[in-house]
Amino acid sequence: MKNFVIYINQAYKDKTAIYDLLEELKSEDHLNFYGIPSQQEILPPDIHILESDKTPKIDCVLVFGGDGTILRAKNIALRTKAPILGINIGYLGFLSETTLGELKSSLRDLLNKKYRLQERMLIQCQLRRNGSIIYKDLALNDAVACKAEMPKLIGVRIFNNRRFVFDTRCDGVIVSTPTGSTAYSLAAGGPILSPEMKAMVLSPLNPHLLTVRPMVFPSTDHILLRIHNLEAPATLQIDGVNCSPIEENDEVAITAAKQTVQFVKLSNRTFYQILRRKMHLGK
Repeated sequence: MKNFVIYINQAYKDKTAIYDLLEELKSEDHLNFYGIPSQQEILPPDIHILESDKTPKIDCVLVFGGDGTILRAKNIALRTKAPILGINIGYLGFLSETTLGELKSSLRDLLNKKYRLQERMLIQCQLRRNGSIIYKDLALNDAVACKAEMPKLIGVRIFNNRRFVFDTRCDGVIVSTPTGSTAYSLAAGGPILSPEMKAMVLSPLNPHLLTVRPMVFPSTDHILLRIHNLEAPATLQIDGVNCSPIEENDEVAITAAKQTVQFVKLSNRTFYQILRRKMHLGK
């Protein structure tokens, strides 16, 4: 490995510590570091900016931040076809593999091929209105159809492979990947899935019926959310970002994406060890 893209949480205050460490690694191991155009203003001048017509082969995407920063970096990984290594400088860092203090030894392991790659599924989300697709995107964590700023429930009819499942009034519905099963879906009472599984979790948000529960569907299925009885604005969120307003009778179609994202795995810590340490599982 030689060429690395860096992506940084712009709100992080001590960026100098990151740049000093990168400069040290660059001189010691003859590594090349690249940034993306949208972060050019916060990067030091000796870090190259990726150009669309002159993109070198990128070996890894180094993401400095928390889980939200990693989610925003998925497009870089898809564009470069390079795996993500998360360096936690955030709060929880559930998706991160290392820390800033451990980065030097972590990169040495990378250079010495002491790592493995873990593939994680994405979901393709389409917002449809009157038969036309008005918005689409890929999600690493989840797609959420939910109420916006007004405290009004929304109606959601749920279909699986064109077959009716149930209808509910609720604050919204989350459809998550196994990676996203430990995020918003978990907070809504959804189950935890191993990140290497191929499945989708549907978790209603505060349904107004005791009988409505989270459900797990195979990754080969097609999920459709049809929104109705809107009394106030609703919105579509992809990986925690409001992407598009939802109107009456809009449909949110969700399937497993053909693309996947790879994560660098350096340690022998299991998924369940991480759950116990960071989520306090069983304590």
